[in-house]
Amino acid sequence: MFKQNIGLTQLVETGEVMCFAAKWYGQEPVSFYSTHHHGKANMIEAAHEILDDADAVIHYNGKRFDIPHLNREFLENGLTPPSPYAQIDLLNVAKKQFRFTSNKLDHVAQQLGVGAKTSHTGFQLWIDCMAGNQDAWDLMKTYNMQDVVITEKVYDELLPWIPSHPNYRLYHGGTDDLCPNCGGSSLRKEGKAYTSVSVFQRFRCEDCGKWSRGNKRLDSADLTGVSG
Repeated sequence: MFKQNIGLTQLVETGEVMCFAAKWYGQEPVSFYSTHHHGKANMIEAAHEILDDADAVIHYNGKRFDIPHLNREFLENGLTPPSPYAQIDLLNVAKKQFRFTSNKLDHVAQQLGVGAKTSHTGFQLWIDCMAGNQDAWDLMKTYNMQDVVITEKVYDELLPWIPSHPNYRLYHGGTDDLCPNCGGSSLRKEGKAYTSVSVFQRFRCEDCGKWSRGNKRLDSADLTGVSG
């Protein structure tokens, strides 16, 4: 209803979540749920269960669109909030870190050479799905699932550029031996990281390319022996 002169009394029915797709990072397959295939209640419960199990959720414009819509559905269906999870919104990363010609997922994915969104019939696809057209639902399923696949691939490419990424080290005892962004163990010492009062060992991950620093402050003896 943004910038539309439509009164609430003119609404025939409000918007709702029709379907969603999701997968666990690095695993197969992609799951798909819809009102057409599973019924509204089962679809919403499935989304709630997935978010409840997740430590972090990777999405594209999910903070402003997907998650608020799902939260509304949870509330309307009598569900309490899922357990807290971190959100990694790749649209925010694309806007903050780069200057793409377009920040749309399809464009970013193609620029990075990791694929493209599935072509479809535009707004008509949603109309046809609402009418129960099976061919339209088959296309919607393919479209939804492909979005998840390329979102994961874009995440892999943007990973070393993501600020405030959930820290993998915290899930594995806080050791300096792991990259905080990707969890890789191929860390190379490269110089030192300075704060206003302390010095720390600096690392570069040879798996994803992320820069990080150690947890332990270097004392004078350590500084004498560290190069780079």
